[in-house]
Amino acid sequence: MNGLIVIDKSAGTTSHDVVGKLRKITGERSIGHLGTLDPMATGVLPLLLGKYTRLAQYFSSAEKSYTGTIRFGFATDTYDAEGQPAGPNRSADLSLTLEGIREAASRFRGEMQQTPPAFSAKKINGKPAYELAREGKAVELKSCKVDISAFEILSLDGVEASFAMSISAGGYVRSVAHELGQDLGCGAHLSSLRRTRAGVFTLDEAHTLDELVSLAGNLEELEMRSIHPRSFLLDMPAVTGDEKALGRLRNGAQANLPEFSHAPLVKVFASQRELVGIAKRVAGTLFQPVVGMG
Repeated sequence: MNGLIVIDKSAGTTSHDVVGKLRKITGERSIGHLGTLDPMATGVLPLLLGKYTRLAQYFSSAEKSYTGTIRFGFATDTYDAEGQPAGPNRSADLSLTLEGIREAASRFRGEMQQTPPAFSAKKINGKPAYELAREGKAVELKSCKVDISAFEILSLDGVEASFAMSISAGGYVRSVAHELGQDLGCGAHLSSLRRTRAGVFTLDEAHTLDELVSLAGNLEELEMRSIHPRSFLLDMPAVTGDEKALGRLRNGAQANLPEFSHAPLVKVFASQRELVGIAKRVAGTLFQPVVGMG
């Protein structure tokens, strides 16, 4: 099965768990997710199936949006509720105000350098940082540039604040929660997280695994739950090739396509839904295939 299915991940499951369950449901072995969600997090998890996994590189820069809660009073070693306390618990004597938290949060908007959590999948000499952290070894990760286009503190209930955030690919929401606690001098960690959007994909088109389990083995119904290929990678125009052009592209040769934009890359279709691959403009209407579905 070739396709892109958006899952509404439940809490307590890893992104790898979701991949494994979807393999059993669809019978397709080649499946990959577009951006890991931590086990405690819920929400939008897009997955590519079959030959569509070859398209993963074109989704890597997608911005993501979240809602969640931050608990103030103490930090944790993982920067979220699944970790161990990392410092004193000041929850009992906090005197935070919604206005004060909002003022501090305003400093976490725009482009900035962010250091990933020690308990993350970032690689150090080929080994995930979280493996080193679990072994009690020192983890030194380089900071990277992230762009937080939106970060709003919505409400404050005791020592817990709800928020909404949009952050660039590769950014860590729990790092923001941790650093916000440092700025306020009281410590903080991410207590809940729900991804509401990943690129163009939202909760409106997401399916739970329980919903898909009932369709196990029914590829026609499962394909109806997948995203139409003409509605993603929208920066690439969709073009339908004729039989001659499609034959050349499928064999790795250049071909002329009836394409009138100036986009460097296009999605090539044989029919309304059959995606043949991605082609790169050579000159004018002459294109070279760069990703094939053959």
